[in-house]
Amino acid sequence: MMEIHDPELMMLKYKQDNQPQLNSPDKHFMSKLFNHDFFDLAFRPFFILGTLASVVSMIIWYLQLNSLFELNNSGLSPSIWHIHEMIFGFAATIAVGFILTAGKTWTKQPSITGKHLFLLSLIWLTVRFSIYINSSFSIKVALIFQLVWWLIVISCFFKMVYHAKNIRNYLFVPLLSIMMLMNISIILTDLLNYTGLAMHLSRASILLFTILMSIIGGRVIPFFTQNGAKTKKINTPTWIEKLILPVGITGIAVFILGYFLDLPFTPGPIMILAGVLHLLRFSFWKTIKTYKVPLLWSLHISYLFMGFGLILLGLSYFDLSVININIPFSNALHMITIGAIGLMIFAMMSRVSLGHTGRALVLNKALILAFILIILTAFIRVILPLFNFTQLAWDLSALLWVCSSLIFIFVYSPILFAKRIDQ
Repeated sequence: MMEIHDPELMMLKYKQDNQPQLNSPDKHFMSKLFNHDFFDLAFRPFFILGTLASVVSMIIWYLQLNSLFELNNSGLSPSIWHIHEMIFGFAATIAVGFILTAGKTWTKQPSITGKHLFLLSLIWLTVRFSIYINSSFSIKVALIFQLVWWLIVISCFFKMVYHAKNIRNYLFVPLLSIMMLMNISIILTDLLNYTGLAMHLSRASILLFTILMSIIGGRVIPFFTQNGAKTKKINTPTWIEKLILPVGITGIAVFILGYFLDLPFTPGPIMILAGVLHLLRFSFWKTIKTYKVPLLWSLHISYLFMGFGLILLGLSYFDLSVININIPFSNALHMITIGAIGLMIFAMMSRVSLGHTGRALVLNKALILAFILIILTAFIRVILPLFNFTQLAWDLSALLWVCSSLIFIFVYSPILFAKRIDQ
């Protein structure tokens, strides 16, 4: 072998031979992490993380309501903290996981995966921990990272639909953008001590979810019902389909503007009309045929909750003391947040987690219990306060929600961390 006599070459060879190899195992670990099946598509991490966040948030809220724990009072105010985490820490997180996953199917374009999905999840976790700390500084950190999270999500989805020229699903870009603006505005207004406005925008965000449910539910529930219950083709009258979104959007616009302007009318009648339209649409979906299929009847019941919830919201604007009835706005809103949004999310997560991992659409019996508990939670939270059992309603609904969420996590974690079984 030829000897090296050049001093510089000898020094270079010495450095190369003695270079520490500590980075190799680290790189191997990170590579395995980024390529783990858990980061294959967005539904996997966000279904688990979002559900886990709802458990943590609900436990903290339960302790807060029972004076067993007190949130840091220099960040978000307690009510805004609770509603923010259930809307954006839970519901919006799950919705994003679904939309980024479904986007791949809709467009035949690659969705976010691997290293980029890991980083997006890390950004999401930074937001959650910052909000749990709930100091003035940590909420500002959360605000920045929440904005970054939304911008990445929206740009990823826009890239998919734009490259595929998938015009039908362009509407999710402005919808996600409005959610982002609502999210940022809620945090900002509460930080600036405009808590009343922050609460109003939070409620508007819940109403915005009814638009998302109307779009997704209107597409998938009839289709799933035809396939799963073996019914004839479901056809909803065109006039209902043409009216349902404009009426819903108008109701939300009037609701938001009512905070800033002295309008001569309330959104009550529009909300009632929106609820009636949803129930009319629902009446064509052959619900009776789904009673043997939990993955179907759960979706149908969630949509039913939304229709009735909107009607109750509308009625809350009217003086019904003549017939000795009082419908608080908050009660009606919880019929939507728990019964409609909550149940539809758990039903869709259960179905998507099976279908997108190559498994048969056969529901674990434990999830049937979870669905029943969520339905019970909605009734408890809405009805018990009417009989002055408010604290009991808060406590029971919080505990039942935690139980339902833990059932989902226990059943679906092994599925969401594992490979597709058809690969």
